[in-house]
Amino acid sequence: MRALPVRRIATTVLCASLLIGTAGPVIAAESDSHSTSAQEAARAPVPGADALLAQAKTLGDAGGVLTPVTDLLTAVLKADKGQLPAADATKLADPVKEAITKASAAAPKAPELPQTPAAPDTPALPDTAALPEAPALPKALSDDSKAAAADPKADALKALQTAVDALVKAATGGDVTKVAGAVPPVLTGLVNLLAATLLGGGLPAPDLAGLPALPKLPAAPGLPQAPGLS
Repeated sequence: MRALPVRRIATTVLCASLLIGTAGPVIAAESDSHSTSAQEAARAPVPGADALLAQAKTLGDAGGVLTPVTDLLTAVLKADKGQLPAADATKLADPVKEAITKASAAAPKAPELPQTPAAPDTPALPDTAALPEAPALPKALSDDSKAAAADPKADALKALQTAVDALVKAATGGDVTKVAGAVPPVLTGLVNLLAATLLGGGLPAPDLAGLPALPKLPAAPGLPQAPGLS
């Protein structure tokens, strides 16, 4: 009669072991699920990260051009009479060309203007006295469509490359006066590139106290003057 309780105890232990063995994977799976969810939440991107990354890349592209150009300018201005050996000039000019090419490829293309559909044919009107020709529009107005399709950053990169080529030619040509005349266009080209990047790259407006206001834009003939930007 004493063997009966022992059997009951053994049966109870066996059942408990089976239950624990069955529930173990379920508990572990739930624990792994919570851990994965926590990791995914920790890896969630910053709100608006894509736009901010695009802005950072825009600045990086401009900086990638700025460094090799300033290296070239520094070498020319420190050289005796602004002259460099041809090999050194090429070594400094090649990174500039590569950086400008890379920045040009990364620059977004300006959207093309939609084509105006052709007007339907109208019936011929009876001959009338010739009317005086309408006065030609001012150039500032007639070129609005071209200006809208322009890409300031691409234009700035192209002008900068032209100025750099002229500087390299002057720095290897033996005439110090030509070097003095070729340096300012390169500096202006850099400023134009930075301005086109900052104003046309969707970057935040500067808010540093004490910055001077931008000059007012000249008004086109017959149009009111545009207010200055602050």
